[in-house]
Amino acid sequence: MPHTVDAVVVTEKNAPASVQSIIVPDPGPGEVVVDVHTCGVCQTDQHFQRGGVGDDFPYLLGHEATGRVAEVGENVTSVAVGDKVILNWRAVCGQCRACAKGQPQYCFDTHNADQKMTLTDGTELEPALGIGAFAEKTLVAAGQCTVIEDLSDEHDAAVGLLGCGVMAGIGAAINTGGVQRGESVAVIGCGGVGTAAITGAKLAGATTIIAVDLDERKLETARSLGATHTVAASETDVIEGVRELTGGHGADVVIDAVGIPATSTQAFYARDHAGRVVLVGVPDPSFTLELPMIEIFGRGGSLKSSWYGDCLPSRDFPMLVDLYRQGRLDLDAFVTERVRLDEVQQAFETMNQGEVLRSVVEIG
Repeated sequence: MPHTVDAVVVTEKNAPASVQSIIVPDPGPGEVVVDVHTCGVCQTDQHFQRGGVGDDFPYLLGHEATGRVAEVGENVTSVAVGDKVILNWRAVCGQCRACAKGQPQYCFDTHNADQKMTLTDGTELEPALGIGAFAEKTLVAAGQCTVIEDLSDEHDAAVGLLGCGVMAGIGAAINTGGVQRGESVAVIGCGGVGTAAITGAKLAGATTIIAVDLDERKLETARSLGATHTVAASETDVIEGVRELTGGHGADVVIDAVGIPATSTQAFYARDHAGRVVLVGVPDPSFTLELPMIEIFGRGGSLKSSWYGDCLPSRDFPMLVDLYRQGRLDLDAFVTERVRLDEVQQAFETMNQGEVLRSVVEIG
């Protein structure tokens, strides 16, 4: 029968995130109900709160989550009751033209649960990124669950971050940027996603990894997680700083993890000729980027956006969990604080002040 549980909801644009009772229906065909254990506080959730993603209020927030499958609907064979899972927002269809080309990471028809969770008065909720995991239970499509095995619950807060921010950063370096051994990489913006991109560059074998940020605290954290050099953007011209650290040429790959026109322009000019620019910071819909066509043509290389780190959860999550088990990927370092469901709004403020890589809500 349907469950009544506590969850974090935002009822209208810029309204505070608050804990309310919601109804989670029984899973239908292809759906599962998950008992949520942990969920990271991501800036994307605040974008939903502020109306930057859409206006389908009320929103059920939260999407960087771990949990255990509590119930399964008809025709679900990929997961079973009791499985520990990381939730993802790219449940691929297997049939669209991208999937047919063998590129499911670019699936054009990803899907979520068909049913809606609701407030107790029957008002339908729009789950953030099709997940809505700031909740004791949530309803998702079975394809949104990636099973992780042989990992105790104490690690859930760390591995759950693979569900969005950490995967976006690591994937921006490895999948989208195609960082190779011996290359140079610069990352502009060292919040959670940017620092994850630095970690990804290290995993890929980059030998010069330059962290760029205005905040010395973030630069220090970046050094601890793989940056070999730093550029303090408050004191140094970013383009010249990156060039100076790369023999005057610019970096092979520059990753913009901020997503404003100024940093995207810096990324474009801080790369070497034929270098790659990766845009992973989510921009405001009103932003525009202006570049001289002759510079785009004359410098060669590429400018690419990275959506979810161009990841395929079924492929990438287990690989990264294995690296975590081996001690080669320090996911624990991304968990700055652990909070309760009723502290999500406060966690947004802490995030805005640049005091955390990630706050993680512990639920079950």
